[in-house]
Amino acid sequence: MNSILKTTLIACGAAVCTSAATFLAFATTTADVSPAQLFTESGAFYTVAQTPEQEPTDFVTAAESTVNGVVSIKSFATPRGYGNQGGYSQSPYSDPFFDFFFGGGRRQQQPRQQQPQEPRQTGLGSGVILSSDGYIVTNNHVIEGAEKLEVTLNDNRSFNATVIGSDPATDLALIKIDADKLHVIPVGDSEHLKVGEWVLAVGNPFGFTSTVTKGIVSAKARNISSITRTTPSGIESFIQTDAAVNPGNSGGALVNLRGELVGINTAIYSQTGNFAGYSFAIPTSIVKKVVTDIKQYGTVQRAILGVSFTELTPELAKKKGITAVSKGIHVEEVTDRSAAIQAGLRPGDVIVEIAGNPTESTAQLQEEIAKHRPGDKVNITYYRDNQKRNVVVTLRNTQGDTTVTRSGDVIELGCAFKPVSEETRRQLEISGGVQVTGLKEGKFQKAGIKDGFIILDINNSRVTSADDVEKIYNAIMRDDSGYDKVMFITGIYPTGRKVYYAVDLAE
Repeated sequence: MNSILKTTLIACGAAVCTSAATFLAFATTTADVSPAQLFTESGAFYTVAQTPEQEPTDFVTAAESTVNGVVSIKSFATPRGYGNQGGYSQSPYSDPFFDFFFGGGRRQQQPRQQQPQEPRQTGLGSGVILSSDGYIVTNNHVIEGAEKLEVTLNDNRSFNATVIGSDPATDLALIKIDADKLHVIPVGDSEHLKVGEWVLAVGNPFGFTSTVTKGIVSAKARNISSITRTTPSGIESFIQTDAAVNPGNSGGALVNLRGELVGINTAIYSQTGNFAGYSFAIPTSIVKKVVTDIKQYGTVQRAILGVSFTELTPELAKKKGITAVSKGIHVEEVTDRSAAIQAGLRPGDVIVEIAGNPTESTAQLQEEIAKHRPGDKVNITYYRDNQKRNVVVTLRNTQGDTTVTRSGDVIELGCAFKPVSEETRRQLEISGGVQVTGLKEGKFQKAGIKDGFIILDINNSRVTSADDVEKIYNAIMRDDSGYDKVMFITGIYPTGRKVYYAVDLAE
């Protein structure tokens, strides 16, 4: 047989979910509250894992203490062509943007014969209870695109869940159910994990509830794209284990033998779509930061250092005359108005530590930056001209400052969004939309959009909230189909003037 099986990276829920996992390379904080403080106000969030003199070797205790803290999550959505489409099929060129150039008459819709349908189950995954009052962490790809989420506890009680916020870049989401006195899995410190340590994966593979599998930590700070030869899609600093993980395990718990959460199971490396030896989990060092940001700010506070880089290799070290160090991050360029340029970093420097933790690989660098927010100060150890140096860096956001962003602030667009007042909607005879506010330098301003502009739809999708804008933006940026990354926006100004804009996100 001449066919060749192509090994692929598969999200744990890919066989039953319609969306694939996405990840990110940068993240962060302005520290006015810690993750521990945030969640212990309403129930236990986590306890920092301590390193005992001798690890327990019994799996039973860890399994019994965690199965009640892992839930099953079913996602439901209306089949394409129904629901908001009103039972009509639309051409890709039915967007009003094309009417603007080619005139009306192109937007003829052909009614379908089928009747509008109720949402159907489109995905199955798992989640981990973080607080006794119903906060649950899961994967973004488990809940993405869902119109309804149904959470089932280990005692078979079911609840509808609300999405508090999600972060496609790290493939994490925080949801909430209306319940109390829930069993909580304490969140441990993934940095204390050691290669060779026993771990358990707890979840709902193939719909089998309360399933526990065992394995060991095979590697830490694993960068998957370097193995799969694929384009990196975000933070790639995974815990690699050989605990069996299958479709339906997405969002489930990876725990140590003390019953502490150390990771969120997210992906497998497989030729078939099912478990074939290795699975990958997002470490709690990142999970704690992301869910805390979502709960406090509604969105993740992302910090960047502001450098482009490559991993130091023997060939590169020889070419550059670097002899004092053999591993690290070789700085290629330094971004203007960044934390790196403010701290005096230069091309040719080799970063070996951030906040006392090694940065010998891209994955390690990404994980260290992902723990912090803009405004955090971190110590960086680096080599220049084969001399060891240290500098304290104040991390910044993509705009070059330390401003806290809120839900609905898509930084790259250069604005925030607010609801349209009822009076304005009545005056303009519109039923929804969001209004642009706080416009500054960014992609919207470059496209000609002005403060006060009301967005009605983007790429033929109706916009009724700031979250809609952010979801559409994230979907466009994640799309690897080869199409241009453009927002075709239909909207109206308070004067009643209807306008169309094309916002190029790739520039």
